[in-house]
Amino acid sequence: MTVAANPNAEAETLNARLAILDLAGRLSLVASLGGRVVFTTSLGIEDQVITAEIGSHRLPIDVVTLQTGRLFPETLALIDETETQYDIRISRYEPEQADIDAYAAKYGINGFYESVEARHACCGVRKLKPLARALDGATIWITGLRRGQSANRAETPFAEYDAERHLLKVNPLADWDIDAIKAYVADNSVPVNSLHARGYPSIGCEPCTRAIKPGEPERAGRWWWEQDEKRECGLHVAEEASAIAAQQ
Repeated sequence: MTVAANPNAEAETLNARLAILDLAGRLSLVASLGGRVVFTTSLGIEDQVITAEIGSHRLPIDVVTLQTGRLFPETLALIDETETQYDIRISRYEPEQADIDAYAAKYGINGFYESVEARHACCGVRKLKPLARALDGATIWITGLRRGQSANRAETPFAEYDAERHLLKVNPLADWDIDAIKAYVADNSVPVNSLHARGYPSIGCEPCTRAIKPGEPERAGRWWWEQDEKRECGLHVAEEASAIAAQQ
């Protein structure tokens, strides 16, 4: 698959095709388009549904994760369990030690608590730079984004052109709600992070994630000390990703 002369139009066409398919059909279609297709998983419940489909149908999609160095032990254990259950390889992409050392020298190892700038810089080192390596040579990037995760993601399409990374970004679960996710997990015996049952619907790095309180949005526990309701790490926000990259 090559990048079209009008990649935004290509994305719109793919978006319409994906909208009428079920999850298996969406992933099979994307896998058939050619080129390197990469699914990035954080091992959250949505991502486990996609991994289950990829593994069960033996789809030619690379499954990768960003092993930031600050993940929960439960998340690390789930990587191994998932590989065993679906007989797949989840490639780990880690931050460079030199980048971690430079960050610690400037902000302190836990400096992300002190300012949004410092937190963005940490996400840049531990997530964005490894993501760039994970997506090197990819033509399609699959994510577990859903519209119901937060107000910031309410308009998530099935397919869009990521101009920052020059590839198609596909969100096959965009229209799934959490009840549908949980039903799929139960019906298909999908392994999930034990933290979900302890009040963590969205799970990232351990220092930056807490359980949510009753009535809070799914992602309220992410970067919980910040006040901006649109908190993101930059993986899925082009402007933020560009700003973080410029700091590196």
